Amino acid sequence: MDIAALSMSMNQIGLMNQVGTAVLSKSLDSMETMGDGMRKIMEASVTPQLGQNVDYSI
Repeated sequence: MDIAALSMSMNQIGLMNQVGTAVLSKSLDSMETMGDGMRKIMEASVTPQLGQNVDYSI
């Protein structure tokens, strides 16, 4: 096998690994953000009456 072709193949494989790792990292960040949002929604559902009444005086 040609040394240049082998070098190009190895670089392409390395780049694909880096891209895959970056995509996985972004996906994990998105899942973490969605998980935080879901946690807040579930915490709000524990006290559903919260925020339904407003007391005010004139």
